[in-house]
Amino acid sequence: METYLGIDVGSVTTKLAVLDEHDELVNHVYLLTQGRPIDMIQEGLREIRKQLPAGCDICGVATTGSARYLAGVIVGADLVKNEITAHAVAALHYFPDVRTIMEIGGQDSKITIVRDGIVTDFAMNTVCAAGTGSFLDHQALRLDMSIEELSQRALVSSAPVRIAGRCTVFAESDMVHKQQMGHRVEDILYGLCQALVRNYLSNVGLGKDIQPPIMFQGGVAFNQSIIRALREELSMEIIVPPHHEIMGAIGAALLVHEEMATGGSSSQFKGFDQSEVKYRTSSFECKACPNNCEVARLSLNGKALAHWGGRCDIWERVAATE
Repeated sequence: METYLGIDVGSVTTKLAVLDEHDELVNHVYLLTQGRPIDMIQEGLREIRKQLPAGCDICGVATTGSARYLAGVIVGADLVKNEITAHAVAALHYFPDVRTIMEIGGQDSKITIVRDGIVTDFAMNTVCAAGTGSFLDHQALRLDMSIEELSQRALVSSAPVRIAGRCTVFAESDMVHKQQMGHRVEDILYGLCQALVRNYLSNVGLGKDIQPPIMFQGGVAFNQSIIRALREELSMEIIVPPHHEIMGAIGAALLVHEEMATGGSSSQFKGFDQSEVKYRTSSFECKACPNNCEVARLSLNGKALAHWGGRCDIWERVAATE
């Protein structure tokens, strides 16, 4: 059976998805990156290998996400695409009429405007955490509860309190103040979810022509309280697709399927044995501009294979020898 592998490596999670020749999902893997993208890419390859039915042949591999160039070097990607394109392709595959795609991840968030199947506008936020999943994770940790418990308890709120959500620091102070005033924890938690939604819409969604159908993707779409807050804030229906947490990986697999079908060449996929290769990582300070970014380097047998971690992609496209 012909299959196509999509890999989405983000700052918080690493996702892999395998599609068959009919673009049906065969299997997938969802892992926490934990600041170890190389290890998680290799772990994902091991898990996918275990899950693949006998007789499956990987005919194309694509990578996306913040570590897409790194992942592409490790696996031998046939295609490397940005996450905006990957998420849009996946959304349109499942819902061709979608006009707005909202994606909230652990440490960044995005919005994509689609008209007649074409991306016409987009925005993303990679600096402030107040419109991302880490905004909720931090508060769940402070309150000694899981993010799942936070979601469920917030969902039963009937009188949410307003939380100042423009900044995570102010939000935490405001939550403590509201607790001291005697408000129910459930109402404070749902107020926190509403604050995240307001921040997302006023920051990432600022000036965007948000129209239904609206699709909500990313790991935060597991949180039913966020979905409820989005529906209330926009007064519109929010569609959460199946496998919303791996849509970037699915989009990458769809893109490489199309690429291989039109290109006619064989895949550069290095094979699942790459999961056992021992890579060396190091870092250096880039002097190309005043930012002085610390850039990480991936090496094998004394040869630099990939770079990542800078504020721009000047090094991500270079593989210079050490």
